[in-house]
Amino acid sequence: MKKLLSIIICLCAVTSAFSQKPEKPDAAEILLKLNKLNFLGNVLYMAAHPDDENTRLIAYLSNQEMANTAYLALTRGDGGQNLVGPEIREGLGVIRTQELLAARRIDGGKQFFSRANDFGYSKNAKETLEIWDEDQVLSDAVWVFRNFRPDVIITRFPPDERAGHGHHTTSAIMAEQAFKAAADKSKYPEQLKYVDTWQPKRLYTNTGRWWNPNMTGEEKGVLTYDVGTYSPLLGKSYSEIAALSRSQHKSQGFGSTGTRGESKEFLEYVMGDQAEKDIFEGIDTSWKRVKGGEKVGAIVQKAIDQYNAANPAAIMPLLLQARTEILKLQDEFWKKQKLQEIDQIIKAASGLYIEAVANDYAFTPGDQVELKLEVINRSALDIKLKTINYPSGKDNAVDAALTTNKDFEYSETIKIASDADYSDAYWLKEAGTLGMYKVDEQTLRGKPQNDPALQVKVAVEIDGQVINYDIPVVYKWNDPVAGEQYRPFEITPPVFTNLEEGVYIFPGNEAKSITVNVKSVEDNLSGKLKLKAPKGWKVSPESFDVSIDKKWGESHFTFQLLPPSEQSTGDLKAVVEINGKEYCHALTNINYDHIPAQMLMMPATSKVVKLDIKKRGQLIGYIQGAGDAIPAALREIGYEVWEMNDADITPDNLRKMDAVILGVRALNTNERISFYMNDLLDYAKNGGTLIVQYNTNYRLKTENFTPYALQLSRDRVTEEDAEVRILKPNHPVMNTPNKITQKDFEGWVQERGLYFPDKWDSHYEAILSSNDKDEKKSPKDGGLLVAKYGKGYYVYTGYSWFRELPAGVPGAYRLFVNLVSLGGDKPQDTQVNSSNE
Repeated sequence: MKKLLSIIICLCAVTSAFSQKPEKPDAAEILLKLNKLNFLGNVLYMAAHPDDENTRLIAYLSNQEMANTAYLALTRGDGGQNLVGPEIREGLGVIRTQELLAARRIDGGKQFFSRANDFGYSKNAKETLEIWDEDQVLSDAVWVFRNFRPDVIITRFPPDERAGHGHHTTSAIMAEQAFKAAADKSKYPEQLKYVDTWQPKRLYTNTGRWWNPNMTGEEKGVLTYDVGTYSPLLGKSYSEIAALSRSQHKSQGFGSTGTRGESKEFLEYVMGDQAEKDIFEGIDTSWKRVKGGEKVGAIVQKAIDQYNAANPAAIMPLLLQARTEILKLQDEFWKKQKLQEIDQIIKAASGLYIEAVANDYAFTPGDQVELKLEVINRSALDIKLKTINYPSGKDNAVDAALTTNKDFEYSETIKIASDADYSDAYWLKEAGTLGMYKVDEQTLRGKPQNDPALQVKVAVEIDGQVINYDIPVVYKWNDPVAGEQYRPFEITPPVFTNLEEGVYIFPGNEAKSITVNVKSVEDNLSGKLKLKAPKGWKVSPESFDVSIDKKWGESHFTFQLLPPSEQSTGDLKAVVEINGKEYCHALTNINYDHIPAQMLMMPATSKVVKLDIKKRGQLIGYIQGAGDAIPAALREIGYEVWEMNDADITPDNLRKMDAVILGVRALNTNERISFYMNDLLDYAKNGGTLIVQYNTNYRLKTENFTPYALQLSRDRVTEEDAEVRILKPNHPVMNTPNKITQKDFEGWVQERGLYFPDKWDSHYEAILSSNDKDEKKSPKDGGLLVAKYGKGYYVYTGYSWFRELPAGVPGAYRLFVNLVSLGGDKPQDTQVNSSNE
């Protein structure tokens, strides 16, 4: 293996998952790219969340119209639920970011985001903009408009209450405001250091029968597209491609089945120049659009006409001729975009394969990395490998002919810069607000993710033209079952400190054991581990000496944490000090088959809560639904929790339980729930306590989940500080074993609850009532319904325990324990202490 003096690496803003396995376009995909090269038009689709985008329309516009199509999602979906795993909030936002990127790789679109944080459901734009920073969100939309320069804007939603969600409505409002502001030099002038102003031609809403049930497409101002068109080139209809794209939203359970045949989409005029038949009316989307571009268009069309799928490289002279003309263009925007496109077509048509692989997937600043670079020319063309480029800008001359189908491999050890950034997601590097992520660097805003952590810049020469390719460094290995596998290359701190729980509850005055898992990302790690506690809390010992010999080695250290005598909450921080510098990062590995592996690096902190709480009972059965952290929260206060699988749910096992809880959306996601629902109801009837947490009324796996009738609705209370009224102050739920007062509803997070029942049988007692501030005339009383059933209790609750308990909300714990403690045959009240751990 030939060894070069040095491999050239471009050290850029770090990434957490930009790297993918090298593309290997087939002949049809190359022809599609050629056709797109000859179309100069941009479309931006705009909405609020991952999953809001219309993948049918994106697939059609990108692959049939050949338009450069992108989706701007204002949020990353951080506030939703997760149907594939336990991650919520930041972790879920990372997953949904990658799901959107996976979707775009299928439907052909690009992806953008704003800094807005999905803080949860919002009923109207006014409520949304009380939490989002309106100016920052508009600034981000304008920035994307000025960067992407869309000719046409398409919104998913109308700018009013028909959108059904405050975020949805706000996305349409922002689109209309940005449509005007992007062309105004007085708006966000700081952006003009990087971009010019831009005026889109027109704005349409992707209207539909959700808010226009009688839509035919014949209405004035409405354009109709058949997005069910079949593409012989791709072998699928665009609705089939769209289903594959939408099925990447797995964390939301949006697996979709492709359809064939006519499928109409309607675009309704909003502002700008109104079109009669086509959204690109009046826009020259040919190369005539650019001064000096007609010659490029003619050459590209000739390449399309002469394209031979059996020998794509045969059009290389025409591609190089077109590239020469593109380089002469004065229009920098189209020159840059089309140069990128044609360079990728040249690479694909020549079968040129370039890959840079590191000897591990993560390293720390200052580390030495072993790299292997593979370059192979799989065509009969004369291609020469000219240079490999290092961050200093120095060109290392190679000047080697790439003989047809002969593999060239180069090895080198390079050093990562000592001040290199870590690969934590750029929008999570600094603490933001409830509504906004903090991103100070202008050029990062809008990006779906960071740039690759390391890149090799490879220059090749074809027929006298030198073309540069930036190749992301990846890690590759062979799995005995799955075969060739890839994951992104990451730069990390030298050590991770993971606390075992996200929240520690101290119901008594006893100390608790706090275990910290220390993981090294380098050999021969040594340092000092400390646990930093809030004022009034006592940690012993003061510190531990840490010594780990091997990279990826782990050690566990256990501290004792003594709470103060009075009620207290605060943050606990695990810190390792190495050579005078403190490191405080927790590592969460996110591994799912449909997205690249992610290393989520968040501050190594947990919440500690000292509270006054009593409990009854000991053994709780928990049947998971969409996944949540409530079992861990119940263990924190001394319960033994049996997370029951299908085989465990038998009458004999149920009789052992002091209470049985169905996880969030268990009725929507558990395929077997209908087979043992009768046993669960019988358990309650015979003296048990059955607690059913929130579900949607869509796609219930069973209709038989209650002893008495109740009707699920879309009712919810989105304001976490909304007043909660106690309707039944004398009910056991409000008094046993903990006396519940208004103070217990302070400090809740994200929301009060969701999908409350709106009708119920008289056997149920409504315990609480709440409503958002602007809904005083329609109180929501169905959030906590309790029915005596036989000898036991049945509870249906839409309050957001799955958010409140992991967040360490004291009152939520006290009230939830009262639910679990229902029933006259429970043991005497017991004060929880550390012996229950």
